[in-house]
Amino acid sequence: MMKKKSISSSKASLVLFLCQMISALDVPLDLSQPPTITQQSPKDYIVDPRENIVIQCEAKGKPPPSFSWTRNGTHFDIDKDAQVTMKPNSGTLVINIMNGGKAEAYEGVYQCTARNERGAAISNNIVIRPSRSPLWTKEKLEPNQVREGDSLVLHCRPPVGLPPPIIFWMDNAFQRLPQSERVSQGLNGDLYFSNVQPEDTREDYICYARFNHTQTIQQKQPISVKVFSMDSLNDTIAANLSDTDIYGAKPVTERQPILLTPTGSTSTKVELRGNVLLLECIAAGLPTPVIRWIKEGGELPANRTFFENFKKTLKIIDVSEADSGNYKCIARNILGSAHHVISVTVKAAPYWITAPRNLVLSPGEDGTLICRANGNPKPNISWLANGVPIAIAPEDPSRKVDGDTIIFSHVQERSSAVYQCNASNEYGYLLANAFVNILAEPPRILTPANKLYQVIADSPALLDCAYFGSPKPEIEWFKGVKGSILRGNEYIFHDNGTLEIPVAQKDSAGTYTCVARNELGKIQNEVQLEVKDPTMIIKQPEYKVIQRYGQVSFECIIKHDSTLLPTVTWLKDNDELPDDERFLIGKDNLTIMNVTDKDDGTYTCIVNTTLDSVSASAVLTVVARPNPPFDLELTGQLERSVELSWIPGDENNSPITNFVIEYEDGLHEPGVWHYQTEVPGTQTTIQLKLSPYVNYSFRVIAVNEIGRSQPSEPSEQYLTKSANPDENPSNVQGIGSEPDNLVITWESLKGFQSNGPGLQYKVSWRQKDVDDEWTSVIVANVSKYIVSGTPTFVPYEIKVQALNDLGYAPEPSEVIGHSGEDLPMVAPGNVQVHVINSTLAKVHWDPVPLKTVRGHLQGYKVYYWKVQSLSRRSKRHVEKKILTFRGNKTFGMLPGLEPYSSYKLNVRVVNGKGEGPASPDKVFKTPEGVPSSPSFLKITNPTLNSLTLEWGLPTHPNGVLTSYILKFQPINNTHELGPLVEIRIPANESSLILKNLNYSTRYKFYFNAQTSVGSGSQITEEAVTIMDEVQPLYPRIRNVTTAAAETYANISWEYEGPDHVNFYVEYGVAGSKEDWKKEIVNGSRSFFVLKGLTPGTAYKVRVGAEGLSGFRSSEDVFETGPAMASRQVDIATQGWFIGLMCAVALLILILLIVCFIRRNKGGKYPVKEKEDAHADPEIQPMKEDDGTFGEYSDAEDHKPLKKGSRTPSDRTVKKEDSDDSLVDYGEGVNGQFNEDGSFIGQYSGKKEKEPAEGNESSEAPSPVNAMNSFV
Repeated sequence: MMKKKSISSSKASLVLFLCQMISALDVPLDLSQPPTITQQSPKDYIVDPRENIVIQCEAKGKPPPSFSWTRNGTHFDIDKDAQVTMKPNSGTLVINIMNGGKAEAYEGVYQCTARNERGAAISNNIVIRPSRSPLWTKEKLEPNQVREGDSLVLHCRPPVGLPPPIIFWMDNAFQRLPQSERVSQGLNGDLYFSNVQPEDTREDYICYARFNHTQTIQQKQPISVKVFSMDSLNDTIAANLSDTDIYGAKPVTERQPILLTPTGSTSTKVELRGNVLLLECIAAGLPTPVIRWIKEGGELPANRTFFENFKKTLKIIDVSEADSGNYKCIARNILGSAHHVISVTVKAAPYWITAPRNLVLSPGEDGTLICRANGNPKPNISWLANGVPIAIAPEDPSRKVDGDTIIFSHVQERSSAVYQCNASNEYGYLLANAFVNILAEPPRILTPANKLYQVIADSPALLDCAYFGSPKPEIEWFKGVKGSILRGNEYIFHDNGTLEIPVAQKDSAGTYTCVARNELGKIQNEVQLEVKDPTMIIKQPEYKVIQRYGQVSFECIIKHDSTLLPTVTWLKDNDELPDDERFLIGKDNLTIMNVTDKDDGTYTCIVNTTLDSVSASAVLTVVARPNPPFDLELTGQLERSVELSWIPGDENNSPITNFVIEYEDGLHEPGVWHYQTEVPGTQTTIQLKLSPYVNYSFRVIAVNEIGRSQPSEPSEQYLTKSANPDENPSNVQGIGSEPDNLVITWESLKGFQSNGPGLQYKVSWRQKDVDDEWTSVIVANVSKYIVSGTPTFVPYEIKVQALNDLGYAPEPSEVIGHSGEDLPMVAPGNVQVHVINSTLAKVHWDPVPLKTVRGHLQGYKVYYWKVQSLSRRSKRHVEKKILTFRGNKTFGMLPGLEPYSSYKLNVRVVNGKGEGPASPDKVFKTPEGVPSSPSFLKITNPTLNSLTLEWGLPTHPNGVLTSYILKFQPINNTHELGPLVEIRIPANESSLILKNLNYSTRYKFYFNAQTSVGSGSQITEEAVTIMDEVQPLYPRIRNVTTAAAETYANISWEYEGPDHVNFYVEYGVAGSKEDWKKEIVNGSRSFFVLKGLTPGTAYKVRVGAEGLSGFRSSEDVFETGPAMASRQVDIATQGWFIGLMCAVALLILILLIVCFIRRNKGGKYPVKEKEDAHADPEIQPMKEDDGTFGEYSDAEDHKPLKKGSRTPSDRTVKKEDSDDSLVDYGEGVNGQFNEDGSFIGQYSGKKEKEPAEGNESSEAPSPVNAMNSFV
C-alpha cells in the first residue's frame, strides 16, 4: 500500500507555527535586550571523579552579559581557586580534577547568573555529585544446603553507589546463569528459586554490580548451593541413625504457591508522573507457579503495559495520576494460588501548564507575564526580579504581582528586567526566566527577500514573514505586484506573520508580498511560490510467491515533476538491502537472483524528492519443498502392527499436504525402500500394519505444493516374528510350450510375503474331466515347473501352494491350463466368394472341427492375390495380401480390389502354434469399373476455326472402354464461361480435329473415358484459336505430360508467351480436398521432377507462371507405380561399384593399349572372337523399330533382359544407346521392375535412334571403342 512519508499538513502547520512564533519573540541581537540563558547543566549532575568537572552556563544578550556563580547559596569566587576557570565569553566553569583536584571537594549546589544593564537571568540549582562505586564489604558466606523442591533466595546486597549499579548473576566462566519461570532475578538483585532441582547444585553463583559512570564491575564472593535429592538425603539419615530409629525423609511433595516478594498480602508504592512504574511478584511453589496481573476496578493501560521477567514484573511506562490504584498479582499452580495487592499512588513534581515567555513592549504599552504549573501536591509559585525575590527587588510602579501573573501598565524604558518564576513542591521545582524588554523600533522583516518556496500540489504552502518591531507590527499579504490584500477562507494568517495556503493548486504559484507596519514605520518583502506536480508510483510492486533458487522482480515505475530529481531507494523489512550481488537494482525495478529463504520479507520502494516522498511495499514469500521430518519414534510394538510418530520439518511457507511413509526390509531387500501408506499433513502419528519375518525400518517424506522433501532419517529397526505364509502365489498359469508338455508358471512371493525362512512351493496338477488323483511336487523358491509326457492340448487343473519352515499357506484356488498345442490338421472347406462390386468381395467358409484345431482357435486367415488384369491380358507378380478374422468367424470382406481383374484366394485356420493347411485356391473375377482419366490431352495445330486434340489411353481402364466424352466451352476476356458443347468419340480414336470454332477465342476442354459402368475422372486443358493466321501472344502453358515411377515423376510442358517467366508446379492427391502443394522451378526450364511421392497413388498436377495472375495449365492426372515387395537397389549408383568399375576400366585400357601396340607391330588381339565365344545366353535383342524391350514371357527360351543390359546381340555399343540415363528414351519413365527383377513398361517420347556409322567394321577397334564394348 502506498503511503506518504511527509508530515501531514496539520502537523506541519503546527510545528512551523510554534517555531516561528518563538523566533518572532526573539529580539535581533543588534538591539538592546536582557540576558537569556541558552544552555546549562542538568539539575542533578553526577560527574566522573576521575575527569574534569564542566558546569555549563551559556547566555546571550545586548550588551553581552557577564557571569557570576554561587555555591551552596554564597558567592563562589573563582579567582581564588586555581583549579577553577571560566571559559572566555561564557559562564561555563571548568574544575580541573585531572591535575590534582578532588571531585569530592567540589560537591555542592551551583547557580549561574548572567547580567547586563537591562537585567539578570539565573540558571537552575545544579547539584554536583561525583559518582561512587564502592567495594563489597567482606562477609563470610555459608554454603546453602537445600532440599529438592524447596524455594531458595540468594541475596546480592550490592554496595550503595551513585548512581545505583546494574546487577546480574554469572558463574566463574563469566557466563550468565540461565533464568526461567523457576529461577529469576528480582528488582533488588537477589536470585530467586521457586523450587530447586538437583541441577541447581554448584559453587559459583556470583553476583556482579556494574557502575556505568565509572565503567567498573564489582564482584561478590561466590555462593555455594547444594541440593539434596530424596534418595541421597535418606542415605545420609540412615548413616547417622541407629537401626532402632525411625527415619526417612519425605519424598518431594508438590506445594501450593507462596510469595517470596513482596511479603504479606498488601504493600504500597509511590511513583512520580512520567516515570516507569515497576511492580514485582515472585512466588515459590511446586510445580512452578505462573504469575498473572490485574488492576482492581479497571484495566491495565493499553500500549503502555509490558510484562518482563517471565511475567513476574509488571511495567507501565509514562505513568500519570490515572494509573493510581490497586494492582493484584496472582501466583497459581495446580494446588492453589496466592496473591498480593500493591496500592500505587502517582505523585507529580511540578510541570508547566503555561511557562512565562519573553515580553517586548514599546514605551507606554501594557503587558502580562503568566506562570502556571501543576503537580501533586500543587506547587507554590514565587517570582524573582533579576534573581532577587520580587518582594525585596527595587520597586517598579508599572508592575503589579497577582499570584501567578505579573501585570505591566504604561511601561517605560527603565522597566526592562528579567523575571524568574519558581514552581516547587516536595518532589521538585521548575525555574523559568522571562525578560521584559522596553524598545521603540520600526518594523523589520527577518525573512530573506525573494525567498523561493516550493510545494507539491494539493498540499499546504507556508510562506514566512518573520518580523520584529516595537510596538508589534501588523502584517498584511498581497499576491502579485498590484494585487489586493488577501482575505477569506482560502488563507490562514498566523500571529507570527506566516501565510498558510491550506491546499495549494497550480494557480497558487506566483509572487506574494508581505507588508509589516507599526506607528514607527512600514516595510515589505516579496517571496516566490512554485507549485510542483506530486510524485506518484504508477506501477507498484506486487505480492510475489517464488520458489527457492528462482528469480523475482519487483516493479516501481514512477511519475514526477520534470523539475524535480527523484531518488529511488529499496528497503527490505524497513532496513537497507543486504550487501549481496544477487540484488540488482534497475531503473524501474529490483531483481533478486537465486532467491534464498533469507530473502523472505517486505520490500519497500521509496521515492524521494526535495519536496515529497512516496513509498510502496510488497511482500515476498519464498516457498520451497518442506524440510524432512525428524525424531521418528516407534511405540506400541506388536506382532502385526506398530505406531510410528514423527516431528514435521519446516514447511517453508507452503503448507504440508500429506506425509508419505516408506519402509525398508533389511532382511530381504536391504537398501530398497517401498511405499507403505500416506497420511494428511495434519497427522504426525499412524498405526502401521506389519507382515511377519520382516526387519522393518521406516522413513517419512513430507509433501507440499512445491514438491516432496528429502526422506527423513530412518527409524530404528523392528524385526517381526515368523509365521505361516498368509497368501499363495498369484497369476498361476498352465500353457504348454511343446505338444507333449505342460509349463506351470506363477509369480513368486516377495521376500516380506514369505512370513518366514525356507520359502517353497507345492505344485499340483491333474487332467480335467478325468478321474485322476492330484500329482504334486515341492519345488524351491522358483516360478516355473514343466510337466512332460502330456497329451496334446488337453485341459488340466492346476494349483500352487506356498510353504515355509513353519507350515503351509491356506489352500490355494484352482486354475485351468492346457498342455502344448500343435498345428491344425485340416483346412476350412466349402470356400465361396461373392463379388459385391468392382472393389469389394465377400468370402465364406465352413469352420473346421475343434478337435482338429489342436490348440486355442485364434481365427482364420484369408490369403488373396491378383492374377491378372482382364483388360491388359498380361500376368503380373503381385505380393499376396492377408486378412485375419479373429475367433470362430466364417466369413469376411475383401476390400481394395482392382476392377476387372482375376483373383485367387485360400483360407487357413490359425491356433497358438501356427497356421493349418490352406484350402484349395478359389478363383474369382471383379467386374468392370469406371476408368481413370486419359493419360494426357494435347491440343495442337491451332487455326482460325479449328484445333487438333490428341490423347492417351487411361492408365487404368478398369474395363473395356466404350467411348470418350469431350466437353468444351469458350472463355471470354473476363474469364466467363460460354455454352457447353458435348461430343462422344469412339473408343478406338486417339485424336480429333475440332472445326467450326470462333477465331481468336480461348476454349476450355473437359475430356474423360467411359466403360459400360460409367464415366471416369476427366482431364482439362485450354487452347486458343488464332487470329489472321498469326500465333497469338496470349501466354499459355500446354501439353503438360507426366512420366511416373514408384516415388517420383517427370513433369514437362510447353510454354507460349513473354520471355523470362518463372514457373511453378502444383500437385496433390487426385480426388482429395487438401490444398495444392507448390514447388518452384529454378530458372525458366520446361521440366521438373517431383520427388517423395507415395507408390501406387493417383496424383493431379498443373503448371503455373509466376507473375501472371491466375494463369495456370489444365490439370493432368498420373499414378505412381506400386511399391515393390523388396526394393531393388540400382547398383550403378553405388559408390563402391563406380570405384570398382573405374579401376577395371583403367586396367582394361592399359591392356588394350599394350595390345594395340603389339598389333601395330604385326600381332592381333582377337577380342571380338573371344567375346562372341562367351556371349551371355540371357541377353535379349532390342527391337529394331522402337528400341524397347520385348514383352514379359514365361518361356525358358525367352529370358528377360537383365537390369542394366543395353548391349545388342552383335556385342557392339551405339553411342546414343548408353545406359547412363533413362532420359535419353523420353521425357520420363513409366516403368518398374517385377519381383523377379524383370523390367516392365515402355520407354516413350523420343524418336527412333539412327544406327551409328562404322559399327560393322571388321577393323580393329580404337581403344575407346574397345573399352565401350566391355562396359
